[in-house]
Parts: sequence; structure tokens; C-alpha cells
Amino acid sequence: KVFEVFIQLGAILAVCWAYRVKLWATVAGLFRRSGGAWRFWINLGIAFLPAAVIGLLGHHAIKHYLFNPLVVCTTCILGALVIFWVERRPRPAAVETVEAITPRHALLVGLAQLAALIPGTSRSGATIIGGMIFGLSRQAATEFSFFLAIPVMFAASLFDLYQGRDLLHAADVTPFAIGFGVSFVAALLAVKWLLRFISSHNFVPFAWYRIVLGVVVILYWLRGGGW
Repeated sequence: KVFEVFIQLGAILAVCWAYRVKLWATVAGLFRRSGGAWRFWINLGIAFLPAAVIGLLGHHAIKHYLFNPLVVCTTCILGALVIFWVERRPRPAAVETVEAITPRHALLVGLAQLAALIPGTSRSGATIIGGMIFGLSRQAATEFSFFLAIPVMFAASLFDLYQGRDLLHAADVTPFAIGFGVSFVAALLAVKWLLRFISSHNFVPFAWYRIVLGVVVILYWLRGGGW
């Protein structure tokens, strides 16, 4: 479990690298007192808070009661139905770019992210689809979801690593380093691919994937595979 948590940091750094130009520009803008840069980071903070607070307060209860295959399968299938519903009800986007996101939109996306506290719900899926429901364009919702992943996943990973600190030993350095590197490369390729994909496709294929995954695991359990 600690290893799984640690390699997530590689994926988060891949997002930072993919958006390094934008991130550096906004950081530099803070020192120049740029209104756009301050608004960008304030919006990230607003969107980050709901999951941070609820996740911290309910961390142990979530892991104890919700981390099981039945919950994962159910949320996989329910999440797919939400994607189908959103994609079949096209609506004009009120916000076309990340820069145009308002604090209200940021809060709504942050509230949508709470769904990801339930195992089987994709964090990026919840924030992207939630963003689209609340008026963001597909591109703006996807980019904001990636940016939001940075503080959320850093906080979640470091919190879990801190809890499992007693399990770490010097002998773990090599496998952890390899996993971290592979995670970085795989995530970097995935982010670039997804951004190209959404420019000409919708999220329906991901919905079908979630249904197939959920059904396969349920059938495995019903055939005696156990939990």
C-alpha cells in the first residue's frame, strides 16, 4: 500500500512537467501581482478545500467501510451512467478556458470532487464531468482537473506516506525509485494522449470501460472468486 501511494507522486510530477510553462507563469505572476495568476491559485485553493477537509475527517471511516469490491463495482457502473447522461445532454459552455473559471465554478468542481472519496470513482472523472455539468467546456474542465490533481494528490500521498513511515527501509529505495520513474513516464504519456483525445472525442468510451470492469468483477465474485 505504501508503495502504491509513493508512485502516485511520480504521476503528479508528470502533470507538473506537462504544464510546467503554465505553472511557472502563474507562480511568476504572483510576484508581479498579476490578477490572473492570483485568481488561478485562489480557484485551485477553493476547489481543493472540500475534499481536503472531508477526506481528512473521514479518512479512516472511508478506508474501513468503503474499500471493498462491491463498492468499487457499484461506483464504476454508476459513474458510467453519469457520463452517458452528461454526453447525451450537450449544453453550451459558459467557461471556455481555465483562466475564465470563477470562484463559484471552482467551488462546484471541488464539491464534485467529493464523489472521488468513494472508491471506484475516478478523481479526474468526477472533476471533469462535474465541471462540464456546471458550465465548463470539455477542455477547460480537463485542464482544471489536472491542475487540481497537483495539490490534492500531493496532500493525499504525503498524508498516507506519513502514516506508513514506519514501514519504509533503506532496502526499498531501488524498487520505489523504479516504480516512481515508470509512473512518471506513463502518466506523462497518458496526460498528453488524453488532451489530444478529448479534442475530437467524448468520454463515452470511458463509460463503457467502467461498465465492463464493474460487471467483470461482480461476475468473478458471483462465481466464487471471493472478495
